[in-house]
Amino acid sequence: MNARRTPAADRSGTPPERHAPITNDRPRRFAHPVEEEFAALLDFYRIPWQYEPRTFPLEWDEAGNLRASFTPDFYLPSEDLYVELTTLKPSLQNRKNRKIRKIQALYPDVRVKLFSRRHIRALARQYALKQSLEAAEERSAGNERE
Repeated sequence: MNARRTPAADRSGTPPERHAPITNDRPRRFAHPVEEEFAALLDFYRIPWQYEPRTFPLEWDEAGNLRASFTPDFYLPSEDLYVELTTLKPSLQNRKNRKIRKIQALYPDVRVKLFSRRHIRALARQYALKQSLEAAEERSAGNERE
């Protein structure tokens, strides 16, 4: 079997749904404090969002088993845009950038925007998201040591 299966169908041959139902229901817990602050910002501006609504298969082994996938943090249905937030230093973002490039190659109709550490800092300054900025800095410092 070809390791680069078509993303248009799963193993049963059923095409995947384009997007999950639209809700602004908060998950029990966000993976990172920056995500919670970003959701609050979207809520403030009444921008509909979904949290991690879809996982994109990216790589399969020769037997057709999934080897790699990517789940963007948010989907903004009004913009038809997926948003991934990262607080990693630019030198540590390569893996996420590669996955986003793969999504663009395999799913050309899907739009994904990576909000980097620099973007998050700018949002934090512009919208006074002090808690997010501090949390992002702490988390990044921990990731740099790993």
